[in-house]
Amino acid sequence: MAEALALAIQTLELKASCSHCGNECAELKRCSVCKHASYCGAACQNAAWKKHKKTCVTLEEVRKRVAAAVEGDDWRGVLKWEGRLGQLLEERSDAARCNVLYGFKWAHAAARNSTGSTDHALAVVRLQDRRIELIGNMQRFRDQGEEICCAAAFLMDAGKVQEAALYFQRARDVGAAHGFFSVECTACLGLGKLASDEGRHEEGADLLRNALAASSLRENEDDTAMELTVLAEFTAALFQTHGIDEAEPLVLRYREAAMAESQKMGRVCYWDLQSLHASARLLEVGNPSTPTSLPSAMADSVFQRFQHARVGKYASVEPSAPSRHAGNRRRPRGRCALCST
Repeated sequence: MAEALALAIQTLELKASCSHCGNECAELKRCSVCKHASYCGAACQNAAWKKHKKTCVTLEEVRKRVAAAVEGDDWRGVLKWEGRLGQLLEERSDAARCNVLYGFKWAHAAARNSTGSTDHALAVVRLQDRRIELIGNMQRFRDQGEEICCAAAFLMDAGKVQEAALYFQRARDVGAAHGFFSVECTACLGLGKLASDEGRHEEGADLLRNALAASSLRENEDDTAMELTVLAEFTAALFQTHGIDEAEPLVLRYREAAMAESQKMGRVCYWDLQSLHASARLLEVGNPSTPTSLPSAMADSVFQRFQHARVGKYASVEPSAPSRHAGNRRRPRGRCALCST
């Protein structure tokens, strides 16, 4: 047994390579400052110094710079130190490792939004897998389920549909096993959307029906976004399966919840316009009891304009103030203070 262990250690040591020339060597010498880069000898270290000096700082300094970059929303400043991630995770508690992994996960997510590269989405999933394991060790099962759903969403973003379905199913099992309805709701919502997108509308409607039931039992009753999201997807799925009788009361419930959300926020929210579109569609298929007089074509036009606007999800939709040169065909110099033209 001892000989096998010694052989395994020797094999691992031989896999280490010089940070400059890449040659494998069992007796590499680490940089005395960063304790990360390894070299065959002084010749390789001197040759690599011009490039290495940019990241040759102590581990404690790396922690400070990563924390400062996260606080300053500088994702490039975080990813600069990704080569030191393994070193940052050494000899620390599970909670501290989770915080480190969260910082790099956030950086990759921000990079995905900025560059549009799916490589960053897949990097998020790799980091999430490590966080999921650590959170499970700490028995924070609700957080674990939410992290699994987050990883599934990034897999969908990267086009990995089958892998995303497996993650959602795993999250659903975690939520059901530990009684967290919010996790089960998110997982069923994701599975339902995937099924509907693949043309399995009946299966998708059943999963979304389960998601709606779970959203009514959610742990945080003040969080209405979950219920509104499920209602939006479920009503759309019912229109696909021609379940008009079931859709009618849900559209009314959707409108009431969305208008209440707008009233609470003091402005028209995303859900309000989306529920208006659902009401218009319901009116078209022969349900005049639905309280709307807006044709679906007009509702769709308003909704699309709002959706593509450069505003947030809950941005206000307010009429613009009249401009002093609104009737003037010739554009004046500069910009108007009211209409920014």
